[in-house]
Amino acid sequence: MAFDDRVVHRSLRCSFERGRISVILGGSGSGKSTLLRLIGGLVRPDAGRILVGGSDVTQLSDERLFEVRSRIGMLFQHGALLDSMTVFDNLALPLRERGLGSEIDIASRVREQLASVGLDDVEALLPGQLSGGMLRRAALARAMILRPEILLCDEPFSGLDPISLRRIEALLAGINERFGTTLLVVSHHIASTFRLADQVVLLLPGRSVSGPPGELAASADREVSGFFDEGSPLEYRRGLHEAARVGP
Repeated sequence: MAFDDRVVHRSLRCSFERGRISVILGGSGSGKSTLLRLIGGLVRPDAGRILVGGSDVTQLSDERLFEVRSRIGMLFQHGALLDSMTVFDNLALPLRERGLGSEIDIASRVREQLASVGLDDVEALLPGQLSGGMLRRAALARAMILRPEILLCDEPFSGLDPISLRRIEALLAGINERFGTTLLVVSHHIASTFRLADQVVLLLPGRSVSGPPGELAASADREVSGFFDEGSPLEYRRGLHEAARVGP
């Protein structure tokens, strides 16, 4: 995968298991966010395959790709809510686009989703009127409004204070445990990785390494273990079966 003359991924091979939380780590420019966009079909690779639930998204028509995307939620780094629309309308938009219920049904679903992230009284506000932590929770509510099987999270902890960070962590863990949602989380926050991740995919120059965070932190390979020096392993959860695979 390259953008003009800059190669982002070469011969990348990694997989993510269904029902588990995988954290994607790597240095600046290693292609962490690009990997999420490849899985979501937002960009296409120059070569290779990307399997999501058994479907190679690089070979799908726009119509079939839309069907696969309906099973994927995306939490963007800065929320990516539409500034000119209220929080309520941001969440209602994907439901209205797909004709999923009457306005009464949609309103009930939106309010239920906002309440699930602790936002009971913000539906009439614009995104610009929310604090950073509230904006991230509203964006998470929108990402989950269609109850996706896979949730892609691009730097969900970036710029948050410690309390907001732990709240987002708890919400992500709760989504995984309650719905069995597969989470792929791009992050550079090592302490959160130890608290949250079942698996880490570490993108290194010319290669990738996968495994439980404690195992990678104890690796004899200093290029691998060096990424984990600021954290320490805590407790990990077990997962289920393979959901997404990326490979040449």
